[in-house]
Amino acid sequence: MFGEEVVFKLKDVGFSYPSGEKALEGINLSVRRGEKVALLGANGSGKSTLLKLLNGLLFTREGTIEALGQVLSEKIMANEEFSFAFRRRVGFVFQKADAQLFNSNVREEIAFGPVQLGWPAAEVNRVVDDVISMLNLDRLRDRPPFRLSGGEKRLVALASVLSLNPDVLLLDEPTSGLDPRTQRRLIRLIQQLNEAGKTIIVATHNLEILQEIADRAIVFSEDHHLVAEGPCEQVLSNIDLLVQVNLVDEEFHLHHPHPHGGHAPRPVTVPPFNGKKAGFFTKP
Repeated sequence: MFGEEVVFKLKDVGFSYPSGEKALEGINLSVRRGEKVALLGANGSGKSTLLKLLNGLLFTREGTIEALGQVLSEKIMANEEFSFAFRRRVGFVFQKADAQLFNSNVREEIAFGPVQLGWPAAEVNRVVDDVISMLNLDRLRDRPPFRLSGGEKRLVALASVLSLNPDVLLLDEPTSGLDPRTQRRLIRLIQQLNEAGKTIIVATHNLEILQEIADRAIVFSEDHHLVAEGPCEQVLSNIDLLVQVNLVDEEFHLHHPHPHGGHAPRPVTVPPFNGKKAGFFTKP
């Protein structure tokens, strides 16, 4: 059903909301399988809108978006077989975790996707336990999501997506609201998932961790155009560009992450993941 090597291909994509507010204009972009890509831009530049377009939650009226070899449209996403297969392979973690948490407790939240896809109960239980172990959520297993902190909600939202073991992860400001230790664990998890062959696309404002969570940066201007793309180190060194798109001011100085300069981050032990049978860290 799906193509493989080019995960997303955008041609002349533009998007406006019903109010007439422009969100994206003239976007041409490709993301290949196994890439680790960051979307950079000021608030309102279109990063979150682009992630929703890539996830088939919004649909462009200008240009085309191919995802996994298929042109995304309302018609094709209305096809139940296609939609189920697509949602199984492309996972999206919203910037506001409350938008995707609605079950009575954390365990049910993580199990929701596999249950909806009709997985056997034993497999659901195994995968849920694996994801809970991976993200160190055992103490939250029986807690209702509304009683969690903002950072905890974000991790549970990520866990609910990882339970389906998608090939592609779309992450909208994933480190926002996380304490330093949890942020470090999440960075390492993103790296592990990418090393296992997952395609990662992250929208972020956090330039300090950019080189750890992405290899290529795509930069959007405040007038919703794609204005630059390239290796993260190259983009970060272009201070004039970062000032122009309102990501930094003229006195910006980046503390480069190790090994590009500065101090290495304090080591944090990431618990071993128990999901080998589920294939979470097995290259496709």
